[in-house]
Amino acid sequence: MALPTRSFCLFSLFLVFFSILELIPLSESASDYTNMVYKGCAKQALTDPTGVYSQALSTLFGTLISQSSKARFYKTTSGSGQTSISGLFQCRGDLSNVDCYNCVSKLPILIDKLCGQQVAARIQLFGCYMLYEVAGFAQISGMEMLYKTCGGTNVAGSGFEERRDTVFSQLESGVVSGNGFYTTTYQSVYVLAQCEGDVGTADCGDCVKSAVQRAQVECGSSISGQVYLHKCFISYSYYPNGVPTRSSSSSASESSSSSSSSGTGQNTGRTVAIILGGALGVGLVVICSLFVRSLMKNHDGKYSI
Repeated sequence: MALPTRSFCLFSLFLVFFSILELIPLSESASDYTNMVYKGCAKQALTDPTGVYSQALSTLFGTLISQSSKARFYKTTSGSGQTSISGLFQCRGDLSNVDCYNCVSKLPILIDKLCGQQVAARIQLFGCYMLYEVAGFAQISGMEMLYKTCGGTNVAGSGFEERRDTVFSQLESGVVSGNGFYTTTYQSVYVLAQCEGDVGTADCGDCVKSAVQRAQVECGSSISGQVYLHKCFISYSYYPNGVPTRSSSSSASESSSSSSSSGTGQNTGRTVAIILGGALGVGLVVICSLFVRSLMKNHDGKYSI
């Protein structure tokens, strides 16, 4: 039995509305700043029969997360005496406060999932990292390399290494004048450097210099690379067709480029969905009008549906 005209139109409008909802993303996907880079878990488990360490760690995580909405670096200690736990977080210098908070808030869960309860742990995402250490944990050199990765594609013989080394030479002075964070581009090579927030300017420059030397040796002619030392890290990428538009500034007040590009894609998707939905809606109005005319003609006895 055919649906009555009014019911058919309402049902069709519902279908169009539902289709538009499917076309418009209901939530934005996580930007690349929350992608995992590496984990560092101490080999010694945390013995905690009374739960005092668990309580201190929980308090520490809560403080770090709350501070991440208003700062890009924060270091504190929870507990007291031999049962105290020190920890910190740092966000990449070009992340907004919102992105920093979104990034940092994921870290305690990842620490628990990937490391469990150890005397020390560090998780590095692309846009932020967090670490904690129980009182008495052995300290390591700020120059010690924690992680490195090099792109699988080599571009030897194209003048790439000369361009990369030229822009590398700007990093040491740039990160010092940029208060621990610096990005720049030179002939299709994009570089970034950042030091831990409590590192002095001279030590920051030395750390970045060491990271650059590691990248040159470890990555050779690789098209990209990242080198993470204990107190600083650098990354570089070569784009033969030109560096994509991004917010590359030494100012820590600018928003994340990854966040901006993601937002642009989402807005484009919404625009297409709205345009398509509008077209469907107009078409449906025309169809419903034809049905109404048919109904009126039916009442006049000309023909029936």
